[in-house]
Amino acid sequence: MNLVAIVGRPNVGKSTLFNRLIGVREAIVEDTPGVTRDRLYGYSDWNGKRFMVIDTGGFIPGSEDKMERAVREQAMIALEEADSIIFVCDGRDGVTPFDQDIARLLRTSKKPVTLIINKCDNAIQLTQSYEFHGLGLGEPYPLSALNGYNSGDFLDQVTANLTEDGTEGDGDTRLKIALVGRPNVGKSSLSNALLGKDRSIVTDIPGTTRDAVDAIVKYYGEEIILIDTAGLRKRSHISENIEMYSTLRTSRAIERCDVAVVIVDATRGLEDQDKKIINQISDARKGIIIAVNKWDLVEKETQTSTEFTKKIKEDMRTFDYIPIVYISALTKQRITKVVEMGKDILTKRQTRIKTSKLNDVLLPLFEKTPPPAVRSQDLRINYVTQVGTEPPVFAFFLNYPQMLPESYKRFMERTIRSNFDFEGTPISFVFRRKNVPYEDIKR
Repeated sequence: MNLVAIVGRPNVGKSTLFNRLIGVREAIVEDTPGVTRDRLYGYSDWNGKRFMVIDTGGFIPGSEDKMERAVREQAMIALEEADSIIFVCDGRDGVTPFDQDIARLLRTSKKPVTLIINKCDNAIQLTQSYEFHGLGLGEPYPLSALNGYNSGDFLDQVTANLTEDGTEGDGDTRLKIALVGRPNVGKSSLSNALLGKDRSIVTDIPGTTRDAVDAIVKYYGEEIILIDTAGLRKRSHISENIEMYSTLRTSRAIERCDVAVVIVDATRGLEDQDKKIINQISDARKGIIIAVNKWDLVEKETQTSTEFTKKIKEDMRTFDYIPIVYISALTKQRITKVVEMGKDILTKRQTRIKTSKLNDVLLPLFEKTPPPAVRSQDLRINYVTQVGTEPPVFAFFLNYPQMLPESYKRFMERTIRSNFDFEGTPISFVFRRKNVPYEDIKR
């Protein structure tokens, strides 16, 4: 996955630009310098090139203030890890000494840099943007992140050095399973148990595993790549630079894998950070398994696992398609089940259903429970076809696709899942306008 880092001094509009690139209001946007204290991650694409965007805190070189020093360290990590860099300056302020300091650092980074002059909302500010040529970073791109003015040209420049689809492209067809989760839930212990040797250092100290580590598991003669990742912490708890590397590399591990196993501590249950990790995996459209580890430490009653599963399903209703397995890395209880489930989910991610079968099964159900009328318009689904795998993608053709309510889209997903087995994998929809009924297409 290509990584693009947004850097610049405080209050120049980095978070506003970040929001525009990823298409949602994710970052906190205020006029107070330093509001963005940690990196934020999101996904964007331009002309077929998909990339991850990193929004860093305000960059103040040389400052010894504790918060400014922490923000500077985060930005330096982003610079080191990124494939391309967006340097944001404020067109209203002109070139400042801070901008010049940052430019000197960027010129030594040997990374592609796109120079953005933000807040250029009128002709005067556009003229003033030319003075930024003096930073020595090439052509400055004046724009307004707030209203999107002139954003296309700069995105062409940002993506010029990125790969076409943002993937690794190594051609390796082996199943890749990433072990992810909060610190100290047993990721390395599970990795070691599956490998049959102490490949990773295992201690009770959270965050011991610093990097994503690949290993090969032989499972009935088949090679499976196991990615043991660093623990993901809440951003407010990250206090070492090395932990920031771990967070970023774990995100990359999720992008590289086919199936991510979210390891949950049975003695603590599903926590907010676990939910965020699951959301991240879902956004990346990867297969998902929840593995409840340390099950040997839980006092059992007749319905213990049933109640535990019920509680997880209630907490995450939109992710009720995720399978749950109860394991103990220490006693090796059911650990091979994780691999079996991973193989099964990969098969489902690669499944392609014939158009005739989809329509024969789904259209009668959609006719029985049709979409609600919107603005006096009856919505009619004409046909559906699968247009992609890994993840499965379904295209629905209907008369007014832009009017289809979100509630009905959720109903459509439930209907597909109840009739076709896509357990453990997100599925995606695209909606297109078409007034030709499926019966006419078959003729």
